[in-house]
Amino acid sequence: MAEEAEQDPGVAAPDRQGTPGARLRAAREAQGLSIQDVASRTRIAQRQLEAIERDDYAALPGIPYAVGFARAYARAIDVDEVAIAADVRNAVHNSDLGANRYEAFEPADPARVPSRLLAWTAAAIVVILVAGFAVWRTQLLTPPTGEEIAAQQAAPAPTAAKPATGAAPVVPVVQTVVFTANDDVWLRIYDEAGERLKDGLMKKGETFTLPANARNPMILTGRPQALTVTVGGKAIAPLGAPDRTISDVPVSAEALLARPAPAPVAAASPARAPASTSAPASTSTQRRTGAPASVSPVPASPAAAPAPEPALPAPAPAAGN
Repeated sequence: MAEEAEQDPGVAAPDRQGTPGARLRAAREAQGLSIQDVASRTRIAQRQLEAIERDDYAALPGIPYAVGFARAYARAIDVDEVAIAADVRNAVHNSDLGANRYEAFEPADPARVPSRLLAWTAAAIVVILVAGFAVWRTQLLTPPTGEEIAAQQAAPAPTAAKPATGAAPVVPVVQTVVFTANDDVWLRIYDEAGERLKDGLMKKGETFTLPANARNPMILTGRPQALTVTVGGKAIAPLGAPDRTISDVPVSAEALLARPAPAPVAAASPARAPASTSAPASTSTQRRTGAPASVSPVPASPAAAPAPEPALPAPAPAAGN
């Protein structure tokens, strides 16, 4: 009997050592790993790994979790995961977790049950929403009566407002601003934030198109006469006097269009006839001979000529001859 008593603990020990949890724990300790190390490798909570080592499968959410956690545990410490999973599956089915367990009904907490007033309020809201939807649907599907149709036909149709001139409405068009260098010129074009849109030397014949989204663009240059500016193809007056530095001059399409148009080049007028054409021929002769043009013979007026002396009467014949 004493020998049998001594053998009983030895018989029970192999049974405990043969469980999946015991084998996993022994393999972990043989490798010098802690339960925290296995939790870091498998990303499984430490308490659930401890439950697997204790073969306490009831502490796990269910059979699939018990088998999956055990398989991941075995894989992390290089143990045969297939054998461990099979052993865990058999152990779970033979435990209380695999049997149909009856869960007693627990009454709800009275503090969590909604009050009667809240329930009636929710029911009233639902009724109002359903009634409103029914009324809207009825109005939508009800055909109009004859009176309503007649009233709609009698109402004057709204007419779109037209411009006073009768022309089609003018759609604003984005005007393109183009700078063309008619000679080598240095310039800087920048916006209101100081961002440089164009900075450097423009060669003769080079063009630059101002971005349409530029905000209040301005120009700085020392030779405004070397630039030809157009807005929508329309020439703009020079931006400044020749060889005079200009800065902070707005060059947006609106600002350029507000500038006065360039003065048209006057056509060569025919030369006026010289004043001497109406003068006597003697005046032309004097000009050819070098006489001053301002000196011209003035015909003597009758008043300026000396009066002729009066004729004396003839002497009377002597008497007696």
